[in-house]
Amino acid sequence: MKTIWIISKKELNSFFNSLMAYIMLLLFLTFSGLFTWLIGSDIFMVGQASLRTFFSVAYWTLFFFIPALTMRMIAEENASGTIELLLTKPVTDRQLVLGKFTAALLLVIVSLLFTFPWVITVASIGNLDQGAVLGGYLGLTLLSAVYISIGIYASSITNNQIVAFLTALFIGIFFQIIFDMLAGTFSGWLGEVFHFLSLTSHYESMSRGVIDTKDVIYFLSIPVLALKMAENALAKRNM
Repeated sequence: MKTIWIISKKELNSFFNSLMAYIMLLLFLTFSGLFTWLIGSDIFMVGQASLRTFFSVAYWTLFFFIPALTMRMIAEENASGTIELLLTKPVTDRQLVLGKFTAALLLVIVSLLFTFPWVITVASIGNLDQGAVLGGYLGLTLLSAVYISIGIYASSITNNQIVAFLTALFIGIFFQIIFDMLAGTFSGWLGEVFHFLSLTSHYESMSRGVIDTKDVIYFLSIPVLALKMAENALAKRNM
């Protein structure tokens, strides 16, 4: 655990030293804030004390931002050759993957914490559903864990950051869009399978404040699988 935390702190320092963290925070808050408060179906247009608009906007914002955040995490080290140097130290592939995953997840959580003033603002103008707010933030956190793990896997199988970014986006499109479309196309057990695989259905349930065990299992199982695949990809490169 100590080794994982050391790797996480090193990765977080690299984020802030390269301005990546500041850019992530600024862009996330800017895009989410504009569409939540000013553009389109914003809070004022909806006319309700609800953060559903923010959760819908953040759902898409994180879809694009997280692959950009994770694309360099292993691909850059593969390209520069520092991955071999790092793994000659008493660090396992699993510790490396989990350390980088933890760092990225902490950065996203910090970004979400910066939106808490919006919760206070909306609560001051109406009767805010606290269950829906807690469920929405939990959904965004678990959603981020899914995309971070996919991004780390994509970064582990290439030396090119752009390829890692596009690969993560391509995989993400299946979970965010295609499985949902297929669920509406097919009926019976096949439709149910695609509905379960659709990230949208699980996230929408949580953003309404409904926290179901199957949704939590879904959001936890994908990171476990993706991070295991990233670990295996590193193991093959080091053979």
